Amino acid sequence: MTISLFSGQGSQYTGMGMDLLNADPSLGFIYDTASDILGFDLKNVIAESDAETLSRTIYAQPAIMATSLVCLEAAKKRGFEFGGVAGHSLGEYAAMVASGMLSLEDGFRVIKARAAAMDKAAKNAEGAMCAILKLSAEDVEKLCEEIDGYVVPANYNSTIQTVIAGEKAAVAAAAEAAAAKRARAVPLAVASAFHTKLMQPAADEFYEAVKDVKFNEPAVKFYSNVLGTKLTDFSDMPALLAKHIVSPVRFTSELAEMQADGFDNFVEFGPKNVLTGLVKKTLKGVAAKNCESCETLEGVMA
Repeated sequence: MTISLFSGQGSQYTGMGMDLLNADPSLGFIYDTASDILGFDLKNVIAESDAETLSRTIYAQPAIMATSLVCLEAAKKRGFEFGGVAGHSLGEYAAMVASGMLSLEDGFRVIKARAAAMDKAAKNAEGAMCAILKLSAEDVEKLCEEIDGYVVPANYNSTIQTVIAGEKAAVAAAAEAAAAKRARAVPLAVASAFHTKLMQPAADEFYEAVKDVKFNEPAVKFYSNVLGTKLTDFSDMPALLAKHIVSPVRFTSELAEMQADGFDNFVEFGPKNVLTGLVKKTLKGVAAKNCESCETLEGVMA
């Protein structure tokens, strides 16, 4: 069985997805819809912006989401079918549109609200994030507990990669402690400590902005970062998505449940192939590919 995965923030790059658009201009409706709602020309931002501009949360989040949906649409036009969806952090929003939980229009309304709220909160919170490699999640959790100040696991990415986040000084101290255990500590180029309590103002603002948006039950299985399992209760998505902003991404748990549910073909849609790599590091006996360009589309459809 095939499941579609959707890329998270940090994977953006100038010009992403543009070759697919050039090959099939009809895909432009996704950028047009987004631009009408966002109030700026999203396609131009993706095609022309420098890396620093594109990395800004207000641009990066809708840009990655649009690119992911363009990649998926290109594959669907070639006959691609899937029975489930999941995303990493930001990627959950593309997953919601892909699954029919949100319309394309509402998807961009929701991501506009999320990006604005998180951008504002990041400017008011001195936070940092750092990937810890070659330590188990349990060891990273214990390490964070021993540090003075606020630092917690924010992304459970694979069996040997956990991202920590929190106050800058505490994150730096945790990274130093990890290095002393012969682990690798890689600082992330992000605006603040996403998926921690430092983002609570963003969660509160976001909830107020989206509490009246219509969410449908998805047409395929949907896996949740917050729960680390398949989501079955869709009665209060605004509250769950607000919680998502301040909760860790339990991606390894999601992957295990996807495999247990019978998914053995994982296709990532969106820029770069970060999730494809995490699947390969975490699961045995599955296939994993990414689709971000005309060339990789051919590989997915082969």
